[in-house]
Formats: sequence, C-alpha cells, structure tokens
Amino acid sequence: MPYHRGNHATGVIHDCVQPCSPSTRARGTVEAINFDGDGAACVNGLIKLQQLGAKQMLNKELRQCRMFPFCRTPKFLATAIIAVFIGSSTPTLLPFAQHAAAEPVKPVHAIAMHGEPGEPAGFTHFSYANPSAPKGGSITIGMPGSFDSLNPLIVRGNAVAGMREYIYEPLMARGLDEPFTLYGLIAETVEMADDRSEITFNLNPKAKFSDGRPITADDVLFSWQLLRDKGRPNHRSYYAKVSTAERLTDRKVRFVFEGVDREMPLILGLMPVLPKHAINPDTFEQTTLEPLIGSGPYRVASVDPGRYVTYKRNREYWGRDLAVNKGRFNFDEVRYEYYRDAVAMFEAFKSGNLDFWNEEDPARWAAGYDIPAVKDGRIVRANFNIGLPAGMTALAFNVRREVFADARVRRALIALFDFEWVNRNLYNGLYKRTESYFERSILSSHGRPADAREKELLAPYISQVKPAIMDGTFNFPVSDGSGQDRKNMRAAFELLKSAGYVLQGRKLVNKDTGKPLSFEVLATSVAQERLLGGFAKTLSRLGITVRVRVVDSAQYQQRLNTYDYDMIQATWPSSLSPGNEQIFRWDSRMAKQEGTYNWAGVSSPAVDAMIQAMLAAKDEDRFVSAVRALDRVLLSGDYVIPLFHLPKQWVAYWNRYRYPEKTPLFGYNIDLWWQKSAANKSQ
Repeated sequence: MPYHRGNHATGVIHDCVQPCSPSTRARGTVEAINFDGDGAACVNGLIKLQQLGAKQMLNKELRQCRMFPFCRTPKFLATAIIAVFIGSSTPTLLPFAQHAAAEPVKPVHAIAMHGEPGEPAGFTHFSYANPSAPKGGSITIGMPGSFDSLNPLIVRGNAVAGMREYIYEPLMARGLDEPFTLYGLIAETVEMADDRSEITFNLNPKAKFSDGRPITADDVLFSWQLLRDKGRPNHRSYYAKVSTAERLTDRKVRFVFEGVDREMPLILGLMPVLPKHAINPDTFEQTTLEPLIGSGPYRVASVDPGRYVTYKRNREYWGRDLAVNKGRFNFDEVRYEYYRDAVAMFEAFKSGNLDFWNEEDPARWAAGYDIPAVKDGRIVRANFNIGLPAGMTALAFNVRREVFADARVRRALIALFDFEWVNRNLYNGLYKRTESYFERSILSSHGRPADAREKELLAPYISQVKPAIMDGTFNFPVSDGSGQDRKNMRAAFELLKSAGYVLQGRKLVNKDTGKPLSFEVLATSVAQERLLGGFAKTLSRLGITVRVRVVDSAQYQQRLNTYDYDMIQATWPSSLSPGNEQIFRWDSRMAKQEGTYNWAGVSSPAVDAMIQAMLAAKDEDRFVSAVRALDRVLLSGDYVIPLFHLPKQWVAYWNRYRYPEKTPLFGYNIDLWWQKSAANKSQ
C-alpha cells in the first residue's frame, strides 16, 4: 500500500489511491465508461473534473493517479482520452496522456542538479581518489568542545563528529568534483521523471547494515517517516515536501513531490537510511551514547562521553568495492579527541597526540609553527585550492531582539567594524573581506549589476534592495586601518541619531526610553573573544556597551538552538549548488522554529520568494540569476556584519600520511588519505 499524505484536491477520485477495485463505483457524474478492471473510478473522476472545468485540479489529480501501475497502461490511457472527449465540448489531449505515451523512465547510475553527471555509467573510481591506496593504520583528529550524544539526526544534545560520515549512509554518494551530482550507493540506480516530480530508488541487493540485515524499501520508508516527524528541522522541512511514498518491491521505492522544487530528488538521494529493526521511534528524539547500527564503512568501537570516540573499519562493509568508495575509508581506525580549549588542542597536535590540524587562524599560520618538528620535516604544512564559494562568516545580529530590530542600528554597527585594522593587527593581513553570501564564486552578486532575470524576480520587492547593491557598485565600508576611522564613526553616529539615540555623558541612550544601547555577544573560543574584544573597544568610543560572554560548547549549542543571544559569530558554508538548505537558513518559517540555522531571525517575503525561484530554476542561467537575487536581498537586509575568509585551505599533519595528487572541487577530504606504513595485507 502506498503512503498518501492528505486527500486529493476534491476527493473525486480518492477511490483511486486505495487502490481501485473492480467493485468500485465512480463518484463522478458519468457511469457509462465503467469497465471491468481497476481504474474505473479514476476515469469517471477525471470526467467530472473535466466537466467542471477544473483544469488545475485535473492536472493535480492526474499527477497523483499516474503513480499507480494501472494508470500507466494503454487501456487506462485510451479510456482517459475518451473521458476527455465525453466530458468536454472541446476535446483536448491531457498532459497526463502525453506523459503516459512517452518512453518509460530508464534507470540511471547518477543524477545532477544541472547538466549531466561527470562520471559515466560503469566508471571504476572517482578521478580524485587513489584506488590503490593501502588500507590500514589510524588517524587521530582534534575537535573543539564536547559531546553528549551519538545521534546527529535530532535537535537534542551535542552530537559527536563522524556519525554521518562513517556510520549512516545516504541512498546516494555525492561526487566531490562537481557542484551537485549524486552517484549510486545504497540505491544502485534511480528513475527520475523529466519534470522531477517523482523519483524511484532501486536498492543495491548487496546493501546491508553492519549487523548483516539487508537494507530494504521498508527501511527507506521508515527513515523518511521518522526524520520527517522526529528529525532535525531541516529534515522535517525537506521530507514534508513528499506527498506520496510507495514501496513497489523489497528493493524499489518511489517518492512523489508536492509543488515545484527541482532539488528534491537529490535531497532524497542524500537521506540517511536507518535500520527499522533497530530503532524505536518513541525514543528516537532522546540523546544516546549507545553505539548505533548503520550501513557505513565503520563501526563505533569505543566512546568516552565528552572526550573521544573511536571508529573501527568494518572489514565486511558491503560497499567497499563500489566505484564511489574506491580509494576511500583507508584507515583501520579513526579517532576524534575533544578539547575544550583551542590552545591546548594545538599543543596536543605539536606534541604528536593529534595527527592532523585544519588551520583557520592566520596569525597562528604565520607565526605558530616555528617548532623543531616543522623545521626537520616531521610536521608538514600544506595548502589546498578549493573551488567552492567562501560562504558567509559574520557577526550575526539576532533581529528578534529589540536592540537590533531597527536596521539603522545594524547599519551603524556594520560601519564601525574596522576590517582593515583587524586583519593587519590580528591576522597578519592574510584574510580577505567577505562581500557576499556566495563570495568567491559566479553566484556572488558583488560587483555585478542585476541582469534582466534578476530585475524581473526582484520587481515586486524592489524597495527591499539597496540601489547600490542592485547595480553592483556596493562595498562595505573601508577604513584607514587606524582602529578609529573618523569618517566611518561619523556616518555610524548619524545613523544612530536617526534611530533615536543620543549621547548622555559617555553613554548612548534612546531619547524616548532612556535605555542605553548595549548588547551581549555570545562566544565559545579564545579566538572569538580576541576578535570581539577589539570590536567592543571600538564601540565603546561611541558610548555603546558590549559584553562578550564565553561559554562552554554544550551551553553554547543550547542557547544557539533557542536563539538565546543578541549576537554571535556564525558561519554559513556555501556550495556551487545552493538549494533547500537556504530554507533552513533564511526562510521566514524557520525564524520561529527552534534548532534551525536562521540564527539572524530573517523573516522576509522577498527572501522567501527568491529561495523559491532558485528551487524552481530549470536551467543554470535562471539558477544563477535567482541565487544572485537572493544574495542581493540578504545583503540589503543588514542581517550580519560580514567578516572575512581564507584564500585557501591550510592544513598541517605529521609526515606519515599521504593524499591523492588531485584535489577535488570541494577541497581536501581526509577520507581519501592513507598512512604511508599501511600494509596491503590489512585489506
């Protein structure tokens, strides 16, 4: 039986989804077309809708009806066409008839958001992977903060690193050298409708969980229902767009989507598949430290809550020989160790307790590696090119709070942030200023005037886009680098005066309420505290009081989930194929729902409309225009103080590891590395 969410638009052909039976009698007004066999109720319902002139409803009903095998037979097709002739004085070939008459959808090995997959059917391995990489050895990686749960799919708790990568597998694997392309994994092949209104996953018969149980269509449907009803807000939002999910066989499952969202087939392809036999839905939302069953290449070997987790390679992993996995998952053991202090974590790396370090501090990169292990080659420093947008790292205003409700206050604080001084004095001049939510890519609107498609999309919301952002001439304020640029301070003070603030002694207060302009910035690391302390000092010169509060990772995550802060330092990563994750970050509905990434509290019809235009884009040109239009609306809203980004990826590692010659579009990936001393016999 199929899962059907909600009734048909009119209820006229609801009999069809039960499914129809020979004894079913139509609810429509015409009984003459009835014949022996399933589908009679559907046909008569179609006639009634045609007679009522309900074209939009008719098309919706047809989309639902075509899911069922009978509705795709020549017999039903011919009868549906006859129904149209009887029910209308002007015979018309239904879009449904055209769809049914087309060639059946063929199974394919991969699907791409735009264009065609880069790897052909039958490919042996990704070009950025070394299929001859030896298996064996181990790697220990440091992580900041702490953890109290092994479940990364729920809101509660602070989940440990690695579960999504090593334990739970999605239906399909993402290619790392393409913007958004998925290749067969648990789903060996897929069948996707041309209009992307539905997708069928054909499961690999070899796919199984780590306990040996096979993965079936029931597990896929269970995962979809569980994450839709009890998962993280992004999963609930994505998977609610599925109108119907149907188990066709033990190894075949179909999803049909509501509305127009061309990314949804790929979003479903990335859905983690969970074992129905090993999960209790009633307790799924509770944090747990019990090792979980998945189908991935590793098992949880040991856990010390808040301190470390160790993953051990599953030598019986079902997918080890798949093309998408050749050259990956080479270490016998992967261990994450947690440190509450970044300084202590870096010292652990220098002393050899950690094997790998991802560097994000330009000051440390410039001056923190003057140690014997680097000089004699035991530690290697490397940088990798990355083809992804830099994304947005920023100080995010929580516009839900009264102190930041006025955009003039936000613009004033943006003007007071002295990037030039910060970059030179704190980061050795190695950062670049971020000017776009899709910085360092063709998707950025910065420096580009809006094209005709953007202007058409933005026309109903033109008052919400700054003219300079619209014509591509906008830049964030540039200072003289002194830390007290008078021009920027005067501009900021004028904005604050227009917002109702006046100086009383050394304090800036609201002239009507007498309330001082003050706020708290929530931080979780010494590096953040250093940056924020300098900014607070600058603001104090205008009588603005800023408190920087550093909390531990558990408290920080809890307050993040409930938006209990005035300002935070936030990072929204980006890709060359932004999609449904933008809903989770910026959609108005997410501003009121706990646990989302809409940390700024954005609630804008213009933003919502641009996201929908992006999701509905049918070709790359329209997609790029929609993303740039979204960028312009977000920039115009003054929701953040954009900070900076690194020009490349910087890493340091102990010289016992190797990695492939080619770096993919997404940058380095530790799962492609291997240990030099690993023996082939460990395979």
